[in-house]
Amino acid sequence: MSDGSNYLDPNRPDAVRLSVSDASALGEAALGRIGDGGDGGDDGRIITDQLIDNSLCGYQFAGLPLILAIAREARTRNARVPIDVVRETPVSALVDGGNNVGYVAVYRGAEIAIAKAKQSGVAAVGVYNSYFSGRNAYYLERIVDAGLVGLHTASGSPHIVPPGATRPALGTNPIAFGFPPADGPFIFDIGTASLMWGEVLLAAETGEALPPGLAFDADGNPTQDGRAAASGGVSAFGGHKGYGLAFAIQALGLLAGAAIPRGRVQDYGFLFLVVDPGTLLPGNPFAEQMSQLGKAIQATPRRPGVEEIRIPSQRAFRERERRRAEGILVDAAVIAALKAL
Repeated sequence: MSDGSNYLDPNRPDAVRLSVSDASALGEAALGRIGDGGDGGDDGRIITDQLIDNSLCGYQFAGLPLILAIAREARTRNARVPIDVVRETPVSALVDGGNNVGYVAVYRGAEIAIAKAKQSGVAAVGVYNSYFSGRNAYYLERIVDAGLVGLHTASGSPHIVPPGATRPALGTNPIAFGFPPADGPFIFDIGTASLMWGEVLLAAETGEALPPGLAFDADGNPTQDGRAAASGGVSAFGGHKGYGLAFAIQALGLLAGAAIPRGRVQDYGFLFLVVDPGTLLPGNPFAEQMSQLGKAIQATPRRPGVEEIRIPSQRAFRERERRRAEGILVDAAVIAALKAL
């Protein structure tokens, strides 16, 4: 048996290596205990599938540890009702998430956006009354697999501290784009915070120090302590540029219905804008053109010592295949906490 030294993620004494099936079973069991398993376990499967995929792609903070955040979120203990389309046209839908966790509600929103774009060529779908949707790229990959171009934004409750402020005022507010080349998806997914909130929550769980200068405690003072930052906030990436983008995504959340359930303009709102490229381009050469674009970029002359020019999402997809075979590392403290739920 390998000692793990050649693994993508070397073994650590404070972590356990789990197969995909074992990690999925652990996640679904924990979700079932907090009432997020759904009828027949369907919701639990949808949630866990994304969490495991996040880990496979190298985003440990967005994996099983987020079940602990779901369990501790006050909204998880509130009543849930079935997800419902409350306003609809041939090219749009407004979806009431029914206070279901976003991993499920936004997944349904992506399904609706795909179906409408396939039927009508374009689609705009908003999802509100939900929370915690996870990684935008997960939904974009499904949109791209359907041969569609997608834009997805997610506004949230305040975690980003504006420049010069002492309190958070914007969500971590990610934005993602997905494009369907002929030889696999191109997906670009970024959060507008200098740290994703899942990283803060994971540091609060494990005690690992956060990078200096990015997080603030409840009084607005810089901190590297995860627990202190969890009660405060983080900065936007890139100074005023990231702050401005976070503001724009918060506004798009309002377009998705963020203020409807609680009358708050600083809340969760999830927007999909999806286009069938054949609607615009005669003969739909888009996928082949995207492949040519990717190859042209990768053929750019490289600096000495640089092995390749990577395309967005290329690293994550490569690592996903390795981790499927090697397993994923989960902190022992996280596993203990999941089993204790």
